[in-house]
Order: sequence, then structure tokens, then C-alpha cells
Amino acid sequence: MSISSNELHGHGPMPVARSGVLSPIDRFFGAIVDAAAALLVVVEIGVLLWGVISRFILHAPLVWSDELASILFMWLAALGAVCALRRGEHMRMTAVVSKLSAERQALFEAIGIAACLAFLAIAAWPAWEYASEEAVVTTPALELSNAWRAAALPVGIGLMALFGSMRLLNTTSPKHLFHAVISVVVIVGAFWFARPLFEDLGNVNLVIFFVGVTALCVFSGVPIGFSFGLATFGYLALSTSTPLPVVIGRMDEGMSHLILLAVPLFVFLGLLIEMTGMAKAMVAFLASLLGHVKGGLSYVLIGAMYLVSGISGSKAADMAAIAPALFPEMKKRGAEEGDLVALLAATGAQTETVPPSLVLITIGSVTGVSIAALFTGGLVPAVVLGLVLCLVVWRRYRHEDLSHVTRAPWKDVLRLFVIALPALALPFIIRAAVVEGVATATEVSTLGIGYAILAGLLIYRQFPWRQLRGALVSTASLSGAILFIIGTATAMAWGLTQSGFSDSLANLMKALPGGIPMFLFASIVAFIILGAVLEGIPAIVLFGPLLFPIARDVGVHEVHYAMIVILSMGLGLFAPPLGVGYYAACAIARVNPDAGIKPIIGYMLALLIGIIVIAAVPWFSIGFL
Repeated sequence: MSISSNELHGHGPMPVARSGVLSPIDRFFGAIVDAAAALLVVVEIGVLLWGVISRFILHAPLVWSDELASILFMWLAALGAVCALRRGEHMRMTAVVSKLSAERQALFEAIGIAACLAFLAIAAWPAWEYASEEAVVTTPALELSNAWRAAALPVGIGLMALFGSMRLLNTTSPKHLFHAVISVVVIVGAFWFARPLFEDLGNVNLVIFFVGVTALCVFSGVPIGFSFGLATFGYLALSTSTPLPVVIGRMDEGMSHLILLAVPLFVFLGLLIEMTGMAKAMVAFLASLLGHVKGGLSYVLIGAMYLVSGISGSKAADMAAIAPALFPEMKKRGAEEGDLVALLAATGAQTETVPPSLVLITIGSVTGVSIAALFTGGLVPAVVLGLVLCLVVWRRYRHEDLSHVTRAPWKDVLRLFVIALPALALPFIIRAAVVEGVATATEVSTLGIGYAILAGLLIYRQFPWRQLRGALVSTASLSGAILFIIGTATAMAWGLTQSGFSDSLANLMKALPGGIPMFLFASIVAFIILGAVLEGIPAIVLFGPLLFPIARDVGVHEVHYAMIVILSMGLGLFAPPLGVGYYAACAIARVNPDAGIKPIIGYMLALLIGIIVIAAVPWFSIGFL
């Protein structure tokens, strides 16, 4: 899952440097970085779209397009991470910190920024060394030095250090600044001087760094990507002899996988869907079709989230597109706001497997599972969970009074269907383009973007040009935050693999009694917990490469296992009290989180039952492959 900002996540965003002595410098350099990141999104769309046109229409494939896209993508990931740091949009968890007093919250905000700067200081020289080593490598098609691509990491690290320092100075009181810097320096120094001790602890270091350090950082409000990075660098630098540029290489590998180029493109597509009014048209049609049925608008919410998820790939974009269109009318009909936000969160979990889900793309990139197969396999499981949610809706609204609601004439329903048809067709166009080989899972988003722009301009006559630059910068920022987590999580997963942890985990999972049913049960429980703590993408990058080979060994189809994993993580992500997706739904719906706690229990239990059914019946996942 992807959330568009920390604020939507319910993570209070880190303070942004907008006032103070350094604010003019922040605005000047920030505008340059924002413009460069936005331009890179546009150029990437152009390169990939031209590649599709050249190959499929002109029958003259561009041999250099993938290389150029890869170079530009690495710069987009790096500059996007810079934008995210400057805008306070790196994903983080503040469930613990938010319960503290305002004074202590301010201190932990400062410590979080200082910890980010500590990671950047540690990573700066290895990143430079890595880029220097890559200078001797030449790309086969463009014949350019690979330093052009690898230089993105040291440049990005340097710019993040610049903006992070300005933020710390501009938004932190002298008292908190002193305490934060001293705290981080003391902790880092203590670990450094304890290096001889770590060298003798063996695998205990895995618990100290990958559990202890990661948990301490995450629950202290340090952004997740930086928490992973600190733990990984600490483990490899203090308890092994691994050269640190290798860590940067693993980060590069994780962030620059060409399949992940679909992340920014689908994020931008999701924003376009909302900007052009396509999402609003779909909701209006569904409301006219079912608005007169008891619980009808709740059914519309379930169906609309399914359809929109098939377009945007971003849960924040999905919920932000649907809630404002439906909730006012649902409240007029007497629906409780707690039940509304509970159902919104439940549909977020339900639709995690609807293509082009960013989690599906991530699984394909880190495990080697066919993304086309994942796109096909993800459709029916979401329908199964949707039907389970519909049963809960039917039970809760079977006594609803709709005497004051008039059924929409079929003439109006047909008119709204015609209006919504171009929007309704987009998910099917995207899927057909991948399945028929017109475009890859990475390239197909460019077709969707072109389609959405044409639909907005020619059909819906709604295209707010003034919002376009902001949408491009937001795309780069969110993508940078996601890709930075994937990069540091890839490095962490590599460290775990080198330690022998993967072999131990594999042996443990294989030794579970009960065969496939017990393996799947353990996976459901584990990924529900991981979804609540780490969110989908980091958890997949960390544990996907470890557990998917085990699933194959015990006889579980990899697509079937992917659906179980994704839906289990979605349940954890949207289930309170830890699931940050739930707080995202509350923020979007402007509902107090306390109001939805009780109503969501029934929906979460229904989703759990649905996941067990999907696990027990593989046909739901692989029947149409």
C-alpha cells in the first residue's frame, strides 16, 4: 500500500522548514529540486510512452530507452527522497510519540531529524566511493559511464543533509536542538565504542540491530527508511567486515529496479483520475444504481473502491477520491460517521490486490513473480472480500429507513453510465494492455496517463492545469519516500541473508507441523503483524525474498501465496490500534479515530474470515491464470 503523506497516514508530519533565518535558502533550493523532480516525472513518462509507440506501432524498438529510463529513474528516486524529507513526507510511525506531552513531542521531532542526519553522515562517504567505483562501468546501449546513474545517491544524500540541517535549525528551539544532537551523538558514540563487544556476539547482533535498533528508531518517530538504514549500517559496520559501499550498492539495486518505475507513474495516474473528474463520474453512476437499496451507498463505497483501486494503485488516492463524493449523502441518510470511516478502512484492506496495486508491483520486483500473473490473480480475491463486507453491510442496514429516498429513473442511470463509461473502462484497458503484450507492467501506466489526460480534456472537460505542477512534485515526493524505504529495506534484507538468518527462517517454517495449512496460518498471522508495524511495501521487501521460496518448496503456488500475504498485510495495516491505514482513513474522512473503533471490529473479522477462505481455496487466486 501507498499513502500520499504522513499526515494522511495519521503520522504527524515532521516540521517543515518554512520560517527562520534559513527559510529563503530552503525555498530557493527547494524550488530547484522540486522543478527537477517534476521534470524527471514528465521525461520518464515521455521516454516510456515513446518506447511503447516505437515497439508496438512503429515496429522499431528503441534499444536505449530502458537504459535512459533507468538512469533517470535513479535520479527521480533520489530527488524524490529529497522532496519527501523537505516536505516532511517520509513515512514514519508516531503512535507512541503522539501520546507524549507537547514538550516531549517537540523533543522527539528534533531527535527524529537528528537521527536522519546521522544516517546521512554515515552513508555519505560510502555513497561517494560507490559512485566512484561505478565510473569504470559503461552502459551497453548509450555507452555512458554508470557514474551518471550512481551519482544520484551521493547527490541525494547531500541534498537531504542540507534540507534536514535547515529544518533542524529552523523548526527546533535551542534547548531541543541541543538535547536532540547530544542524544544522537551519545547513542551513536556508545555503539561505536562497543564495537569489540559486538564482534563476539554472533547472531545476537541480529536481535540487537535489526530488532532493537529498528524498533527504537521506528517507535521514536524516526522515518522508517532511515530506521532501516541506521540498523543495517550499524550491524554491518560494527559486527562484520563488510565494506560499506556494498550497502549503498544494495540500496541502489533496491531503488532502481526498472519494474518499480511503475510506482511514480501509477501514483501520478491516481492524481490525474481525481483531477479530471473520472472518479467522481464512477461514484455518481454507482450511487444512482444502488442509492435506493438498504445500505446501498455502502455497497457503492465497496464497489467504487474496487474500481478506483484498479486505476490509481494508491490507497490514499483511492480513499481521497471516494470519501468526499459519498460521505455527505450517506450522513444525510443517517449513517454514523464511525461506521463510514470503518467501512472506508475495511475497503482499503479489501482492495489491496486489485491491480495495479503498488504492493503487487513490489512483490513482482523482489520475488520474480510475474506481474501480469499477479495482476490477473488479484481481481477475484478482492471480489471475495468485497462480498464478505457486503454481508456485514446487509446485516447492519437491513432495517434502514429509505422512505424519503426516491429511486433514480433508469433514464438517469443510463445517462450517468454513459458519462462514467470512459472512467469505468480504464482498469480494463490497463489490464488488457499488459495481458496482450501491448505494454509491460511498467509501461502500461503511461498509456493510462495518456488516456486520462485525453478523457479529462475531451470528455469530462476538466483538467486544472494549475494543479499539474503540484501533482508532479507530489508524485516525486511520495515515490521518493516509497523507493527510499525499498532501498534501505533491500540492504537490510541482504544483511539478514548474509548472516544466515534466511536459512534459519526457512528451516523453521519448513519444520512447522501440519504442512501447507500450518504454513499458511503462520504466514497470515505473521503478515497481519508486519502490516500493522511496517506497512506493506517495507514488509514485502524484507520478508518476500525469504518466504516466497519456502512457499514454493512446500507446494504453495506463488501467486496464491502473494494474495494471502497482501491481504493479511492489508488487514494489519487498516486495523486499529496500530494500523496506520486506519488513521489515514480517519484523516481523509475528518472523523475522530475513536468513533470507528467499535464499528470496524465486525468488518475486520469478516475480512479475516475471507482471507482464510481465500487461503483454503487456491482457485480464487489462480483460477484464471
